[in-house]
Amino acid sequence: MAAILNIETSTDVCSVALTYDGQVVAQREDYRGHNHATLLSGYIKDCMDEAKNKNLKLDAIAVSIGPGSYTGLRIGLSEAKGLAYALDVPLIGVDTLAIMAVTVMFSDFFDSDVMFAPMIDARRMEVYTAVYNYALETLLAPTPLILDENSYDRYLDRGPVIFFGNGSDKAKPLLEKHKNANFITEIHPLAVNMTALSERAYRNRDFLDLAYSTPQYLKEFQATKPKSIF
Repeated sequence: MAAILNIETSTDVCSVALTYDGQVVAQREDYRGHNHATLLSGYIKDCMDEAKNKNLKLDAIAVSIGPGSYTGLRIGLSEAKGLAYALDVPLIGVDTLAIMAVTVMFSDFFDSDVMFAPMIDARRMEVYTAVYNYALETLLAPTPLILDENSYDRYLDRGPVIFFGNGSDKAKPLLEKHKNANFITEIHPLAVNMTALSERAYRNRDFLDLAYSTPQYLKEFQATKPKSIF
């Protein structure tokens, strides 16, 4: 039985959850935008205080490692690294797209031939995406993808695909005509939904290197030049 602090900051939602033996003990979430730098430390403290109140000693820190927002991922991993180092506990990295896939898998009953395609908005017509089967086996590894009508043909032609995440809105007009395309709204990567993945990683001793681990950006950061006001 492990007590794990889960941290998720890959999108505009900031969330932290304390879990013990797979059960959520405490959680904090904010959906109002990119407030990670302001809120994350306080959310972590709230969950740490709850762990102390329940006499729980943390066994690991888990953090979403991307893909997603460059700034959010850096903030989350930095906080997680510092905490893991200070407490002398292992650090677990959890793929953000897998978190989203697990969220949908656990939300309803699906036939075993269903595939899951999480999407995180990467601006313009690009998304970060992956495709998983019902056993959470990777059919398409996490990748940046420029959307068009044929982006997912190899999967849609095989069977039903569930699309979700904040990138799926712009994919829907392109893909919804295919008979096997299905869409679920309001799916966010959240710390409470990291539980199964962080527990599995802890059991398998699948830990990150505190010194050298980096976020899974998938593509290089491209800064934009500020527009002149004159």
